Amino acid sequence: MIFVAREEGQPAGYVALGREEGGAIVVEQLFVAPGHEQRGIGHRLLAYAEGYAIAERARSLQVVVEKSNQQARSFYRRSGFVPVEPELFELILPRAD
Repeated sequence: MIFVAREEGQPAGYVALGREEGGAIVVEQLFVAPGHEQRGIGHRLLAYAEGYAIAERARSLQVVVEKSNQQARSFYRRSGFVPVEPELFELILPRAD
């Protein structure tokens, strides 16, 4: 599943999601287009992914982040994700009932 963010009608970024067998939704890619950084697009895409995962009754939202990518690791931590393995971050989701 891919969701695209737009600014003034132009693509500004996207988030690509997949599903794990264990019930998690995985952020496979999150990209903000050059010139659109620092405008909250990444946070909005991640929030949309979280809402989608909750609607899909996923137990968590996960993302793999390389140890060397400190900027992305900080972004996910600020967004509520916690490291569960050296390169795996997870956000436990509330249940939609």
